[in-house]
Amino acid sequence: MGFEDRRFDVNLSILFTELPLLERPAAAAAAGFTAVELWWPWPDTPTPERSALHALKRAIEDAGVRLTGLNFYAGQLPGPDRGALSLPGEESRRFRANVDVAADFAGSLGCTALNALYGNRVDGVDPAEQDALALENLVLAARAADRIGAALLIEALNTAESPRYPLVSAPAAVEMADRVDAATGLGNAKFLMDLYHLSMNGEDLPRVIETYAARTGHVQIADNPGRGAPGTGSLPLEYLLDRLRKAGYDGWVGLEYEPGDRPSAEAFDWLPRRPPYREAPR
Repeated sequence: MGFEDRRFDVNLSILFTELPLLERPAAAAAAGFTAVELWWPWPDTPTPERSALHALKRAIEDAGVRLTGLNFYAGQLPGPDRGALSLPGEESRRFRANVDVAADFAGSLGCTALNALYGNRVDGVDPAEQDALALENLVLAARAADRIGAALLIEALNTAESPRYPLVSAPAAVEMADRVDAATGLGNAKFLMDLYHLSMNGEDLPRVIETYAARTGHVQIADNPGRGAPGTGSLPLEYLLDRLRKAGYDGWVGLEYEPGDRPSAEAFDWLPRRPPYREAPR
């Protein structure tokens, strides 16, 4: 088995960013993809104008692609922020204001996964206070995701790029998902297995796959070092995706890598030339 039997979606917040937001879904479709995912597309506001939401929804629908994943509001991404839900004060209030907006937008497009980034540690604030706030807000997010039939994703980042982010291992992210499930009783909190971040942390990726495939709601990939396309670094991504399939994961794999010094449309030469890549089962 190889890359050709995977269901890949394109993260339009890191690929095709040389284009305006509303042109990216069509560009992904032209490159052979049937599905896309996004970080929260309006980092300056958790509650954009209805016209902005409608315009993006129409661009996705007109392109004929499916939205498979969406981040809740997480501050400035890319940038210094790593999430908002555990930050006391204004940022957590902005997160809460975004929860139903993001869920309603995702639900209108049939999206089945919503990612809630935890947030950095804050100087002068007890980590236990941040953790309590995070759980409270993750419970709200899980309930909103459940309302539209979606999973709530909990992601581990890496210590080199996000030294103040507390969830920097697979066990830490899965433990948080378990805590959310215990608090809600919904069972919809899942692990977002980002193989790039986990590799940056030096984790044993085959062991992570074996241990946590059943708790995984979504997978993202980029090569390491460099966060480029598969084949630009040293991660055995084809082998790892085969391990995931054998472990029972058959969901989408998000392409969340940087295209390098070339247009994004030229950054898929590692893929078998068998578009589309592929439609989800209905």
